[in-house]
Amino acid sequence: MDRIIIGHSLFRLGTRLALTAAFAVAPVAASAQTNSGYDPRSWAYDEATNAVIPPSSLGESDEPMEDEGPPPSWRPIPKQIVDFRDTQPPGSIVVNTGERHLYYVLGNGKALRYAIGVGKEGFEWAGRDRISDKKEWPDWRPPREMRSRVAATGKSLPAHVAGGPNNPLGARALYIGNTLYRIHGTNQPWTVGKANSSGCIRLTNEDVIDLYARARVGAQVIVRQ
Repeated sequence: MDRIIIGHSLFRLGTRLALTAAFAVAPVAASAQTNSGYDPRSWAYDEATNAVIPPSSLGESDEPMEDEGPPPSWRPIPKQIVDFRDTQPPGSIVVNTGERHLYYVLGNGKALRYAIGVGKEGFEWAGRDRISDKKEWPDWRPPREMRSRVAATGKSLPAHVAGGPNNPLGARALYIGNTLYRIHGTNQPWTVGKANSSGCIRLTNEDVIDLYARARVGAQVIVRQ
């Protein structure tokens, strides 16, 4: 049985107002979290073993789930250097959610373009801020609002999932300002290119490791719809 083992750290989260006051976004339907393989609609939390269990282990399959593996036709979308006319300083990150591309500005009219996964319907947003932190193999702490939504369905969700190969945030995360939004990896790379997150920007682990090495704390981030 596949499981994601849960850590034991305490989860502390201030009010949504305090977390988002520094970042103007429009519109935001709910706090951001990732949906990389984990889906609270069908996964369950086993309190006895402190693990999140995928539907494939529970016999629940009312719709195709990300944990079932890549489709036979899936191929990774490679990053590439492209012409870039937007006059942003080198080192900036420009996300175009409509295109489902992230651009790392190189300067001299060029940018490195990555394929991304974006927020699903109702979780789209746009705004401007800066990278406030970077973490390798980050822990995942579902926002209080998300845990409340899951609890309303009769399921429960832990406050903390330790970083590692099974963590929904993947290999790296770049944190955007004081918000709950992140640019992060995924352990289900076939989900990249789709609109299926709750607002976070998702890259393959290979690509987010590359971006992580290039991007600096303090770098400008622009998200456009």
